[in-house]
Amino acid sequence: MMWLSGGFIFRKGYSFYHRLDPRAKLLNSVLMFVTTLLARSVFEMVLVVAFMVGLSAAATVLKRVARTMAFTALFSGFIFVVNVLFTRDLETSVLYATRFIAIVVSTSIFFITTSPDELEQVMKMFRLPRDVVFAFVTAVRFIPVMMLDTIQIMDAQKSRGLELEKGNLVRRVRNMIPILIPLVVNSVVRSGELAEAMEARAYGAAPRPTSLLAYRARRVDIGVACASVALFALAAYSFYFVIPVQFP
Repeated sequence: MMWLSGGFIFRKGYSFYHRLDPRAKLLNSVLMFVTTLLARSVFEMVLVVAFMVGLSAAATVLKRVARTMAFTALFSGFIFVVNVLFTRDLETSVLYATRFIAIVVSTSIFFITTSPDELEQVMKMFRLPRDVVFAFVTAVRFIPVMMLDTIQIMDAQKSRGLELEKGNLVRRVRNMIPILIPLVVNSVVRSGELAEAMEARAYGAAPRPTSLLAYRARRVDIGVACASVALFALAAYSFYFVIPVQFP
């Protein structure tokens, strides 16, 4: 579980992509997301995925992106099987399955290279409600904590004789109850402690609090943003006017 969760959790890095302005990284991820929706053939989708893999390698997060792809492979296989059964079109089924992986990877690259603090500043720049920003960023911060709690609870219950890997599907689901109950209790206790900490720090007293960090776009950030837009325009033009598409 921790191996898979590592593909979605931020870790400090020192690559050029980690040091980019979070707005440039967000723009890049959004454009990659839209490009996956514009692709109309398996060949086009393979090109998009290859670009994401190359970007992940340049950002030194290729292994973690591979975890994300491994995590989504099961759901992608389910999408492939359902489409084959209902459409009887192999190429379209492969396209939809690959598109799902590409969509997840495009968002994963942003989250694993952007810290919660940077994410909070980006959301504030879009003038989102403060409570919404705080709730979302807090959820992102608590994902690693809940993952660690889950692993600790599972190890503790296994040491007491709980068998999670044996039995049929119904029995395995029932065996998860001793895992879920302590996890929910810990989450409720932690939320109460967080509420007390927010109240002690006078959360909400100032309608528009100032921020310690102020991001300013550098030349490299502007260059990456312009390159992203140019590549997106080139891909959209190629997909619709250059690369032939065979429809069934």
